[in-house]
Amino acid sequence: MEMFSASWFSTLLSIVLIDLVLAGDNAIVIALAARNLPAQLRTRAILWGTIGAIAVRSVMTLCVVWLLQIPGLMAVGGLALLWIAYQLLADGGSSEHDGPSATTFMGAMKTIIVADALMGVDNVLGVAGAAHGAFDLVVIGLLVSVPIVVYGSTLVLHLVERFPVIIKLGAAVLAFTAAKMVVSEPLLVGLFGDAHLELEPMQSAARWAAYAIAVAGVLGAGWWKQRKKG
Repeated sequence: MEMFSASWFSTLLSIVLIDLVLAGDNAIVIALAARNLPAQLRTRAILWGTIGAIAVRSVMTLCVVWLLQIPGLMAVGGLALLWIAYQLLADGGSSEHDGPSATTFMGAMKTIIVADALMGVDNVLGVAGAAHGAFDLVVIGLLVSVPIVVYGSTLVLHLVERFPVIIKLGAAVLAFTAAKMVVSEPLLVGLFGDAHLELEPMQSAARWAAYAIAVAGVLGAGWWKQRKKG
């Protein structure tokens, strides 16, 4: 594809739109991961966590053909994301910062990068398909989405400080995202069906049950953890 041609720009627009549509989940997990940091470290964690997450996602896009051959990838990623959603919720009531700030800062960055990589599997597949092998378009599209994700994360962080219930809403969103990854697993198509085809009533019911169990399970486990701390 010739750079700066009409098709190049149209493909770039498609990639940017895909990134922006899915930026909400990223903004939530980044904000929740950084919320317990000292004020002077939050902006750094959001910025560098986003950059690190984009670097990981770029590498994942390069390896997309290989990733597609891994059976169970979406299911494993979804289950791991469920654990991250629980961890973010379980720590929601803590106002103390254990250990030195550097350790806490790196811990927040690790959570941001790992969670984004897990959530980005389906995003990577979509972007790679839209790019048709043009990696320069993938990188440019991701870079364009950086300021929007950073701004969104900062906005969510301010809202979390004023309305702590947003922590629970954010964890619920991540749990729902994790469930969507699990039900999209090709190995489980017999149980959950293919979203691109008409679903049978039992498959549709199984999908909604998975969503409900994931969200209720994360919120319930987080509530139990907070009660145990109390």
